This record gives sequence, structure tokens and C-alpha cells, in this order.
Amino acid sequence: MVKILNEALATEIVCTLRYKSHYFRADGINANVAAQEFLEHADQEQQHADWLAERIVQLGGKPNFSPEGLLTRSHAEFVEGETLRDMVVEDLVAERIAIDSYREIARYLGDQDPTSRRIIEEILAQEEEHADDMAGLLEGLDS
Repeated sequence: MVKILNEALATEIVCTLRYKSHYFRADGINANVAAQEFLEHADQEQQHADWLAERIVQLGGKPNFSPEGLLTRSHAEFVEGETLRDMVVEDLVAERIAIDSYREIARYLGDQDPTSRRIIEEILAQEEEHADDMAGLLEGLDS
């Protein structure tokens, strides 16, 4: 269980860093709206990481915050993108990957660890909102 949660923790850390990068690098006519979304999502991804780290400790494990191997533990990639549109697309792709991963984890957990499953399901719900936000931003950029 700790290994699975540490992989989710790595995913959340990578997503936090990607959103922060996009927040500071957002440029162009639609940048302000997108940048605010990026910042809000970065903060929420950090909260997810904190929930996961706390649960890992509760289970007697050690949260792995080491930058070494972070990308190999993460389900998502860190792709910066060159344009605002690229950034939104990369965030949308990462959110969809996270959604698939968290659905699989929740199914795997079943009734074995209801507390961890609830945490994963709460994160999953927010990741679905993030994906909707990114899809909406992308639609706005493409119009």
C-alpha cells in the first residue's frame, strides 16, 4: 500500500511542479485566466500530496519526497510545453492519466483499506474537475 501511495505522491509532486511552471510561464492574450487556473491547480495538487504523505505515515511508511527518481515513480510526466495551448494540452493529458491511475487504485483497494480509498476518491474527484477546467480552457483557446 505504501508503494502505491508513494507513486501517487510522486504523481502529485510532478503535477504541482508542472502547474507552477505553467503559472509562471503563461504568456499571451489569454494568459491571465489560464495562469490563475494553473496556480489554483498547483495548490490543490500540493494538498493532494500532503494528504497522501499523511496517509503513508499513518500506515507506518515513509513518504518519498526525494527528487531522485521522481519521474520514474510518477504516473504523469513533466512536459513544459512551448505555447499556452501546449501547456493546457499537457496538463489535460496529465490529468487524464492521473484519473485513470486513481480509478485503478480505488478499484484495487476495494474494501481492503477504506481510508486510503476515500483519499484516492477525493483526489480523483478533484482531478476530474481539473481535466474539465483544462478542456474548457483549451476550447476557449481554440475558438
